[in-house]
Amino acid sequence: MGLDFTAIDFETANGFRGSPCAVGLTKVRGGVVVEEASWLMRPPQNHDRFDHHNVRIHGIRPEQVAGLPRFGELFPEIGAFIGDDVLAAHNAAFDLGVIRSGLEVSGLPGPAYDYVCTVMLSRRCYSLVSNSLPFAAEEAGVPLVNHHDAAEDARACAGILIDIAARNGAASIAELHLSLGLDISRQPAFDPSRDPLSRASRTALDALAAGPGAGLPGRPFRSGWPEEGSNPLPNALAEPGHPLFGQTVVFTGELRIPRPEAKVRSAELGARPESRVTARTTVLVVGDGFVAADLRSGRLTGKARRVLELHERGQRIEVLSEGEFLQMVGGQPAPAAVA
Repeated sequence: MGLDFTAIDFETANGFRGSPCAVGLTKVRGGVVVEEASWLMRPPQNHDRFDHHNVRIHGIRPEQVAGLPRFGELFPEIGAFIGDDVLAAHNAAFDLGVIRSGLEVSGLPGPAYDYVCTVMLSRRCYSLVSNSLPFAAEEAGVPLVNHHDAAEDARACAGILIDIAARNGAASIAELHLSLGLDISRQPAFDPSRDPLSRASRTALDALAAGPGAGLPGRPFRSGWPEEGSNPLPNALAEPGHPLFGQTVVFTGELRIPRPEAKVRSAELGARPESRVTARTTVLVVGDGFVAADLRSGRLTGKARRVLELHERGQRIEVLSEGEFLQMVGGQPAPAAVA
């Protein structure tokens, strides 16, 4: 079997990952892109609110998808394009979660998918201060002009995986993961009439039942020094394939959720939260609206500057934006206000 897979990227309308409004797909055969597809769509009914924060990131507005098929109606076409392929995504826990939650709240069953995460592979095979898609794509030599365009992001993800396989002399996904000591992850098939809902879907449905204005869990920015809280122990039973599993995580800046809650979320997924950057730190999550491009502009907290220094000295350590972190832990809080 050659290097065959389909790369996928979703954009969502709001903080609930089951609110897809766009998808991009890139099919690879023998390490070569052979076909691409992309769709705009309406998110599932009752989960189709467009938040200002999301619109600002991807530029998709509700009027652009008005009258288009909803995700559940479109999924047969998406699923047909994927077929039996292994899926690749940059932060795959998010994109596979979009499929599951989007189908769950649509009342539809979902097939099983084997999948790989190019964030995990980037960490293993590159040495970057940020493994965000633009940084990893640049390292792979893949053009990424319009980040957060689903089609371009899927194409970039495919290019990263092709590059990493080439660097490791791997002729297939299975061979690549075997050489790196990694397992290919699997999202099992599910039927919402029989199987329990995912945590993200339960949270969204509970918020919907609570009525207008309840929103998803989240708190507005607070002034003053953030409360640090305790450092819970990592969950030893967490999924080893998750990008936070086994990481030592430190938080800096003002987050849209309290730091103690962020620490609990990371520990549940197998990370070890700590309160300051040390030689043990592998991930720094930066709030205050930080994006990966700030690493080049210099708009950084003291902890982030410390991370750059440690990275330059050879420590394997990376910076995540709060948005990237929240995608990894299963969604993001509702904004304080919706424009």
